[in-house]
Amino acid sequence: MQEQEQNAGSAETGLSTFQHLISKRKKGFRRHALLFWALMGPGLLTMIGDNDAGGVLEYVITGAHFGIGLFIPLVACLALITFTVQELTVRMCAVTQKGFTKLIFEHFGRGWGFYHIFSLFFENLFTLMTEFIGMTAGLVLLGIPLWLSTLLSLLLVISVAIFTGYWTKERLALCVGALNLVFVVVTFITRPSISDIGHAFASWNVPELLQGSLIWYIVATIGNAVAPWMIFFQGSAIIDKGITAKDLRLARIDTIIGSVCQVFIAICCILIGASLFGQAEILNEDNPSTIIMALHDLFGPWASSLFGFGLFNAGFLAAITISLSSSWTFAEAFNWKHSLNNKIKEAPKFYLVYIGSLVLAALLILIPDLPFNFIAVLTQAIGGMLMVPVLIFIMILTNNKKYMGEYKNSLFTNIWGWMVVGVLASLIVMLFYETFWI
Repeated sequence: MQEQEQNAGSAETGLSTFQHLISKRKKGFRRHALLFWALMGPGLLTMIGDNDAGGVLEYVITGAHFGIGLFIPLVACLALITFTVQELTVRMCAVTQKGFTKLIFEHFGRGWGFYHIFSLFFENLFTLMTEFIGMTAGLVLLGIPLWLSTLLSLLLVISVAIFTGYWTKERLALCVGALNLVFVVVTFITRPSISDIGHAFASWNVPELLQGSLIWYIVATIGNAVAPWMIFFQGSAIIDKGITAKDLRLARIDTIIGSVCQVFIAICCILIGASLFGQAEILNEDNPSTIIMALHDLFGPWASSLFGFGLFNAGFLAAITISLSSSWTFAEAFNWKHSLNNKIKEAPKFYLVYIGSLVLAALLILIPDLPFNFIAVLTQAIGGMLMVPVLIFIMILTNNKKYMGEYKNSLFTNIWGWMVVGVLASLIVMLFYETFWI
């Protein structure tokens, strides 16, 4: 009822629900609480969704292979890179009121536009497979057949489309994202050593026998922290929400909060994996059930059950956000209606891409004998590779005075942004060298 009243008030004033809320004249604590409630959304959802089922598996597998060692400090450092990339995206789309896809078509032409559309679609498809892998893992252990587990997961994700309005769907997704705190509980159950964590920051080290695969896991970790779908999702979501250039301060706070939450949960997942270091078999050739069973054997049913639930929840939220990034990308490219405020009958092509990508990913995971955990790590590594051209285009666009005006990049932002591009490109070159020439 409250949502209907807000939407009605917004319709009368021509404001989005977000703009309607922040325009209310309240003072003191009530105003700050209202602003905090209103600003949470695209940035927080993007970052929480970044810890998807595939990302969780990649973090846990990395912890199981390398222990605490290098990767917890690395993930902590990546928070700054993640915020940098997403701040560029927020500023670009809030100022231009155009999604990343439309800007690519306008400035770089149809060739590069279609490259980004189809590379994103296929990378998203592999990522969606990992979401269904995560969602079905716990259900299969409960004795539900894989096909039925996949069907139930598919129907649950598709059902989000029937809710009316961007605001309602965003609030629903935020409630789902809050359940990621279950990984914090599992971390406490595994009893990580505080002294070992402190030592990891003081002295980065990697087990000597595993140094050959180090670059692969670093690229995968970075690919999970800054994935291409995040650019397309957050850029389109802030427009759909009604965020403009004058709201950049709030949008940045939303993104900062999301970056901190993403890193915190990622570190928890690495610690969960590190609890299996030296006590569990190599996991990347098996499926997620081996992780769940290892946690059960070492720490009891609560650890395994809660981790299974967290994996399902992570896959559920990410399946929504990743599918929407594909839908917004195609819709912007072909000028279809593409607002979450539209009902299915009002934007059928937009929702067709959303539902179709989910169905295709669900069907693919039914292929027998797929190495699920390996696919999870591979997907994150591919994401890291695809981020290089995406970041280059973002840096060019955010330096364009025609699009950005007074909001174009500062000298410091340019230096830091191009350094990020250079580091990621160098890691990709090193990965190809180690994979194909050594």
